[in-house]
Amino acid sequence: MGKGLMGFVWGLLAAYLALLVVMFLAQRSLLYPAATNTPRLSDHGLPGMGAIETQPEPGLTLTHWFHPPADPDQPVILYFHGNAGHRGDRVAKMRPFIDAGFGLLLTGYRGYGGNPGRPSETGLSADARSVHDWLLAQGYKPGQIVIFGESLGTAVSVKLASERPPAALVLEAPPSSIADVAAAHYWYLPVRLLIRDPWDSHSRIGSIKVPLFLMHGARDRVVPARFGRKLFEAASEPKQALFHDTAMHTDLLDYREVVEAVMAFIRETTAQPQ
Repeated sequence: MGKGLMGFVWGLLAAYLALLVVMFLAQRSLLYPAATNTPRLSDHGLPGMGAIETQPEPGLTLTHWFHPPADPDQPVILYFHGNAGHRGDRVAKMRPFIDAGFGLLLTGYRGYGGNPGRPSETGLSADARSVHDWLLAQGYKPGQIVIFGESLGTAVSVKLASERPPAALVLEAPPSSIADVAAAHYWYLPVRLLIRDPWDSHSRIGSIKVPLFLMHGARDRVVPARFGRKLFEAASEPKQALFHDTAMHTDLLDYREVVEAVMAFIRETTAQPQ
């Protein structure tokens, strides 16, 4: 091998190693592209929804939005959104559930939507426990709390549900793990060795024994449906899935039949508080 070719090979290797370093250092910025602008309740025109606060750790106060159920015995959806946007972006998509009489708590993660802090798997898990604690403190029972996650929020949901069983679990476009999805997108990198927040729902889902509803779009290119199928196969009964032929990553609840299926599942699986 000539010196020129050797130099080229060493140059490629150095560039690859530099890419590994950059990707390792920047991975949380890629995983959590947080929207830092603060949403205003007045912009969403939803009477009855108000801001609430929790403290997942000393010195960190987070703002979330809550709309109580039409009746104290109705289900309350504890909602965890995906890795982009913020709680304000999800009001419109969840409006049909409020109109149906369900309660809704839109979680505001640390580092998102004007909240302080930096997101991580450990941090978002603490945020999830804090909003669950808030619901219990208000007198809502586990038998009426439905944990509902979207994309990255499904990983937050699965982890919380594995620790604190709800009445039911709803997962929208779930990755089997963030490591699985990252490895598919960045196939040329040793992602599984580098990732700091693997969010391994696949290893947790089997321990959850509450009713599960999993939905995924067949045209999802962000989290391909094969990862949702992998997660569903690992889940315990009772479970049901809806794989929509034309839906993509963010538009599942644009389809009325999907909304109706989720509502029917929630009504059938939520217990009256004891």
